[in-house]
Amino acid sequence: MNVRPIHSEADYKAALKAASRYFDNEPEPGTEDADQFEILLTLIQAWESKHFPIDLPDPIEAIKFRMEQSGLAIKDLEPMIGKSNRVYEVLNRKRPLTLAMIRRLHRGLGIPAEVLVAET
Repeated sequence: MNVRPIHSEADYKAALKAASRYFDNEPEPGTEDADQFEILLTLIQAWESKHFPIDLPDPIEAIKFRMEQSGLAIKDLEPMIGKSNRVYEVLNRKRPLTLAMIRRLHRGLGIPAEVLVAET
C-alpha cells in the first residue's frame, strides 16, 4: 500500500486519481484495496474540509428548506415558534429567533443548533 499525506494541490489530484479507480469497482471490505480506498477518502475529505470549507446555511433558509422537504405548513411551526403571526414574522426576518425557539426547532425539525444560531 503506497498512500501518502496530501500536502499540495498536486498530491490532492493524485489522491483523487488513485481513488477514482475504486468508485466504479468498489473493493471487497477487509481487503488491502478496501483499506487503501478508505484511507484515500479520509485524506481527500480532510484536504477538502481545510481548503474548500462550506459555510453554514442561513437559519431562516434552513427552516424553509426543512418545511419544504417535510411538507410542513406555517401551522406546523406554531408549537416551536408561536402563533402564526409570529411564525410569519420570523420567516420574513422581522423577528429574530429566540433561544427557546432555537431549542424547539432543533428538537422538532432536527436542524442542527449551530445552523439556527448563525447570523442571518
